Amino acid sequence: MLTVGEVHTSLLQHSTALAQDQSAEVLSLVEGEAVLTSRRPSLYAVSPDVRTGVDCWLPSAKNRQLRGVGAVVTRAVITGGRIVQASSIIQVVAGERRRPWSHYLANSGVLETVGKLDSDDLTNGFLHGNAADVLNLDAITGRVLDSVQMSDLLDRRPPLRAARTRLRWTAQVHQQPGESATADVAVDSPTLRTVRLTVSPQDVPAAVAGLCEDLALHDWLLTMLSALVEAAVTRTGSTQEHIERLRPVLEHLLHLWLPGARVDPRLRPIWDRLEQVPGFSRQWQSSVSWIRDQITVGNMAILRDLAGRAAVSQSCGHATLTEPLSTAGSGPTGRRVGRGAQTPHG
Repeated sequence: MLTVGEVHTSLLQHSTALAQDQSAEVLSLVEGEAVLTSRRPSLYAVSPDVRTGVDCWLPSAKNRQLRGVGAVVTRAVITGGRIVQASSIIQVVAGERRRPWSHYLANSGVLETVGKLDSDDLTNGFLHGNAADVLNLDAITGRVLDSVQMSDLLDRRPPLRAARTRLRWTAQVHQQPGESATADVAVDSPTLRTVRLTVSPQDVPAAVAGLCEDLALHDWLLTMLSALVEAAVTRTGSTQEHIERLRPVLEHLLHLWLPGARVDPRLRPIWDRLEQVPGFSRQWQSSVSWIRDQITVGNMAILRDLAGRAAVSQSCGHATLTEPLSTAGSGPTGRRVGRGAQTPHG
């Protein structure tokens, strides 16, 4: 069995973090269905499932023409009132013939092929293909994320600018039972990551999708932080400008780094291995420490500058007060009249 999915991650277009009830209102994408929320370990809200029917050719690395029909399931997630994600998922199974739409809508999240399924070919085609006339989870996922970002409750004044990232993933079931889950993560472009997962039959697709959402969230945080650090290093500007560019990370996003906190325990070993190589948390902590050091050094420079200006101001003020004393009392003849001076009588 093969499952494919895509996750888009972006900064919520709002000036402040949303309260939990505000997140729930923004994520009310399906009328009459509830938004799920959680407060531990951080604010977390999940929209109802949005179903999109598809009847299209499937991606193929070998340029095969294989038709697939089904309903993609997409949901939106807001974490910490700050980060928004849209996540699509669909299981691909071998079918025999085209069925009525009622059958596919009753089995949403499942795509049946009309023809013989080659899982390896579809996996390679989905992860690395860019054909526009095949199953396009990019468009489906992006549309749901756009609908959240266009909510009337958002003021569209985010505290910083950050690019949207995409994580495209596939998951195949182990041929040998008892083997542990594995993940092969690749950085295909500055905004696209691909993940090839191998899981056990006990790992349900929803848990695998949750793992990929968590991975996409923390990859976005790390990508955004790295871009900010690079910009701070390469751009010219005053110390105050550098501090203003770096400060929003500490104020708005630092507390959201919680890798694996919402991942199914069966899939946590994948995160543990990613923490070893390439070491996401080590890179995050290193970048955060650098930003803190830069802000500290910048603040010290600003304080020294202010102290210097204050000293100059006091010096100028003293000169202004004492100067009249040195010239006051000069009479018509130019004789200085000061304290203790004798003046002629008469």
